Amino acid sequence: MEVRVAGHQVETGEALRARVTARIGALADRYFSRAVAANVTFGRGPYEDFTCDIVAPVAQGMVLKATNRAGDAHVAFDGAADKIERQLKRYVDRLRERRGATDGGSAMVEENAAYTVFAEPDNEEAPLPPAPAVIAETRVDIPDASVSDAVMMLDLRNTNALMFRNSASGAFNMVYRRGDGTIGWVEPSVK
Repeated sequence: MEVRVAGHQVETGEALRARVTARIGALADRYFSRAVAANVTFGRGPYEDFTCDIVAPVAQGMVLKATNRAGDAHVAFDGAADKIERQLKRYVDRLRERRGATDGGSAMVEENAAYTVFAEPDNEEAPLPPAPAVIAETRVDIPDASVSDAVMMLDLRNTNALMFRNSASGAFNMVYRRGDGTIGWVEPSVK
């Protein structure tokens, strides 16, 4: 496995590079031997602390991402590596559950999913701007997946939202992480 260590305004010494390579290599050997590369980037935070970002594409478009901030570069890396390890554990556990479950069991979980109607916010007095600012535009592939697979991809990609084509219905759906840590699921109504 190729591990690239880079620093933005930070000198990455040989000891730090060796530690990063050993830990990421051990994680790949333990959980996912088909991983080919990982990028570990160190930087300086706004309060003289260190940041560590890890990006590791593992398989079939799955990308693990983690970031951590600490007063020491080694501690920042350890925190980010711990997050990657938790993501890998969840991913492997879900794959095991999926292999152990029958096809009817996974469909049953999706059919029994709860729907929640959210109330509109009470703060309607604030004037709206004439047009919202576009912060960023990104082009991404929209995967075909079941709802449970989409939630797994959401966790693995460490993002707040994921649009996907529901393999059961063929419609575009979205899963997202709510503020309280739970997962929301948006499915269009069929008319």
